[in-house]
Amino acid sequence: MTARTLLVGSGKVATRLGESLVDAGQEVVAIRRSAAGIRPAFTPIVADLAAPLDMALPAVDAMVVTLPPGDDPGFYRTALERIARALPKPPERTVFVSSTRVFEGWGPERTLDEEDEPRPTSARGEQLVDGENAARDLFDAIVVRPAGIYGPGRERLIRQVVAGEAVDYDRRTNRIHEVDLVRALAHLLDADAPPSLLHGVDRRPATLGEVVEFIADRLGVAAPPRAEAGPDADRGKVLDGSRLAAMIDFTFPTFVEGYGQVIADRG
Repeated sequence: MTARTLLVGSGKVATRLGESLVDAGQEVVAIRRSAAGIRPAFTPIVADLAAPLDMALPAVDAMVVTLPPGDDPGFYRTALERIARALPKPPERTVFVSSTRVFEGWGPERTLDEEDEPRPTSARGEQLVDGENAARDLFDAIVVRPAGIYGPGRERLIRQVVAGEAVDYDRRTNRIHEVDLVRALAHLLDADAPPSLLHGVDRRPATLGEVVEFIADRLGVAAPPRAEAGPDADRGKVLDGSRLAAMIDFTFPTFVEGYGQVIADRG
C-alpha cells in the first residue's frame, strides 16, 4: 500500500481519489495552481506547471496525473519534465489519466480495445497522446483513458434532456461513473501487476438515444428530438471495457444504474 501520493492536478476525480486515500490512512500531497479547492486534509503545493517549477517536491511513493491539456502543444511533456526534476526520485507507481479522445479518428465499425493504436485528429487529441508518451518515458506510467465521466455535478446530458435539445440518437457512446473511475485509479496504485494501459469505461456501450430516452423516462419529461446528422457527422465509437471489468466490481456497471442514482439524488 502506498504511504504518500502526489496528485498532479486536483480536480473532481483527483480530489475524490485523494479523499479515499486519506480515509485509508495515507498521506496526500496535491499540486494546484491555487490553494482554493485543495482539501484541508491534503498537503497543498501551489504551482502553475505551465511555468518553471522553482521548488523541490517531497519524495512520494505514487503519483496520479490528472492535468487537462494546456495552451502549448508540448504542455504535458514540459510539465512532467518539471515534476521529474523537482522530485528527489521517481515514484514507484505513476498513473496518467488521459482520455478516449485519442481515438477520435476511429469510427464505430468495430470495438476498440487496449491494443488499438490512437488516431488523434485534433490538436487536443495529439497533445493527449504526447502526454501519454511523456508519462511513460519519464515515469513508466500506467495510462488510463476514461470516456464520458458522469456523476453528481457532471449532469450536462441531464440538462440537455430537460432543455429539450436535439441529440444524435444513433451516435455510439461510452461512459463511466466518477465513483468507478476513482475506484479503478485507487486499485491501480496498489495492484501487484497492473496493466500498462486501461480503458476507463463501464460494462455497456450505448447509443446516445438509449441514454437520453432512459433519462427522460426517469425524469418524467419528453425525450429530446432527434438531431439531423449529416454524412460527415461523428458516429462515435465502441470501446471494450473487459480489462477494467475484470479488475473491479462496478458500483454502477451501466448508465441505467449510474444515471438512475444521479436522478434519484436530485430528488
